[in-house]
Amino acid sequence: MPVALTARLSPVVVLAAAGWALSSGPLAATPATEHKDSPKTGTQSATAPSTSAASKAYTAAPAPCTSVAKKTITSLVPGAKTAGREIPSTDTKVRRTCSWNALKGYDYRWLDVSYELMESDEAARKSYQETVTDKSGGGDVPGVGDSGYSVVNLTTEDKQQTREGMVVIRVSNALVTITYNGSDFETKKAPSTNEINRGAIKAAKEAVATLEGGQKN
Repeated sequence: MPVALTARLSPVVVLAAAGWALSSGPLAATPATEHKDSPKTGTQSATAPSTSAASKAYTAAPAPCTSVAKKTITSLVPGAKTAGREIPSTDTKVRRTCSWNALKGYDYRWLDVSYELMESDEAARKSYQETVTDKSGGGDVPGVGDSGYSVVNLTTEDKQQTREGMVVIRVSNALVTITYNGSDFETKKAPSTNEINRGAIKAAKEAVATLEGGQKN
């Protein structure tokens, strides 16, 4: 490989390392709506425990590497193996993540799909809200799950731009987090905000559909 090409491709290692650190960190997500207990009926005892508070809609995380259609992976991450790579987890019942990344020509893309199950809807709400607060500057994603949030940021290092989008969706006690970023090593520019945001939301909708189509408790 020519020396010039090798030099141009060297940022891939840096980006891959950064992307992996982002994807392997703790996930978060939660809607702003407050959970309200159902009103007691005349037949309920004032001291009777609430079964709804303890119940969980989801008790096992889906397989993340098959949560998004192959044609979507091919479109969002050109050149990537559609099988993806699942990141090791200490507890695969509650937390699973799959990653795809590839360099095609000088164009680089990275996609992560993550599932995390919380102990209750309220715990998921709290985690979701913390993420929205921490990752400010984004907007709501309507029509997906119980609550959705999307944000896109641009970073520049050594004159190389990288644009990254993150979408967090809460579905009952489950959190679905999508991370999607890209760079062009020839122009040193990043993909447009619209491209990254649309791609992340598309992956999020498919990942949520996979979750909702699975077996509930």
